[in-house]
Amino acid sequence: MPKSKKDRDILRALASEVAEIAALPVQEQKRRLWRALNALRPERPMVTVYQAPWNEIGLTFECEDAECRNYEWHLRTAIYRHKHFDADYVTEPFVEVHKAVNSTGWGVQAEVESVATDPENVIRGQHFTNQFNTDADLDKIKTPILTYDTAETARRMDVASELFDGVIETRLVGFDPGYMSFWDPISGWMSVEDALYAIIDRPEYIHEMLERMTRGYLSMLDQAEALDVLCQSQQSTHWNYVGTQVDELPQPSSDPAHPRVRDLWCWGMAQMFSTVSPDIFAEFEIAYFKRLAKRFGLVYYGCCEPLDDRIAQIREISNVRKISMSPWTNQARGAAAIGGDYVFSRKPNPALLAGDIFHEERVRADLAETLRICREYDCPCELILKDVSTIGYDPSRLDRWTRIAMELVESM
Repeated sequence: MPKSKKDRDILRALASEVAEIAALPVQEQKRRLWRALNALRPERPMVTVYQAPWNEIGLTFECEDAECRNYEWHLRTAIYRHKHFDADYVTEPFVEVHKAVNSTGWGVQAEVESVATDPENVIRGQHFTNQFNTDADLDKIKTPILTYDTAETARRMDVASELFDGVIETRLVGFDPGYMSFWDPISGWMSVEDALYAIIDRPEYIHEMLERMTRGYLSMLDQAEALDVLCQSQQSTHWNYVGTQVDELPQPSSDPAHPRVRDLWCWGMAQMFSTVSPDIFAEFEIAYFKRLAKRFGLVYYGCCEPLDDRIAQIREISNVRKISMSPWTNQARGAAAIGGDYVFSRKPNPALLAGDIFHEERVRADLAETLRICREYDCPCELILKDVSTIGYDPSRLDRWTRIAMELVESM
């Protein structure tokens, strides 16, 4: 069904503005800087604000159709970001249209109770019910089955052409298989506490769960290649610019029209393992994740968990290029272990934006300490502000954080 003239006019006006932003020479300058960093030859540290509490920023959306509203969200946030906290974010000259690739999933849905201090915020407190208590419960885990809906894909492209032709490119993008986490799903199926107790009390049970998930992920990768639905590149992976901003991918021997897993990044993490030892980390995470990682061209590892005491274990993974350094990391220990071998992917403390008062001097000191440490140990560095659940309904805090970060990195 054709979209309304009102929605079409709104989107075309927004898309025209995004196209103008994307055409600015600074975008190619940013791509060059990202390629240098991702090749471990940085010209300077890079900065992005990748997650923002958009409910506190107060954008107004006008489209009535749900599909149009989705495009509107992406366009309006891109424009706002450019005007307020752009930093090294690259605005691309196209609108993404996703292939209709569907998955049956793992066969287990989290049973969860949620509470929120702010009903407008997507960040919630959650309590998960443990669904894995007996040996028979392991049979709940199914291998994900992928299917490709060509008719729906064609419909999406027709809609995008109707909305954007003559204003901005519409680019069909494929399935991105990069998210390779065991413990994010398991924490939702069992709860963090019960999963950690199970590692102690029933280690073989957890090993069997991980083995089934590993086989499931590998099958999913094989299916995606067989269906020929993989994305040609990734604009970002786990809050970091990659994909077209790296010279090594796709592999020189690859056919750009038929990408393979080896042409892509993956990202792994074991966030709930912040309280386990490096040996447990190696046994219950690295031993399984490295079987997945070797299928990919490059790897980003880590998220919110502190990894400074387990770089040696991460070195067992093939093709790692970036390692997350969360706010709970001993930065000096992490930097000493990383050196120039990986990107020190620093996640500055988002709590500094959440208080009753925004203290710029604390932000400056926090960022300056990271940059000092990375200089001392010769670490390629990026500053990725994420997990910003609140800015106290003061959007200027993101602008001010970005200004301080850019002042610091551009003075180096």
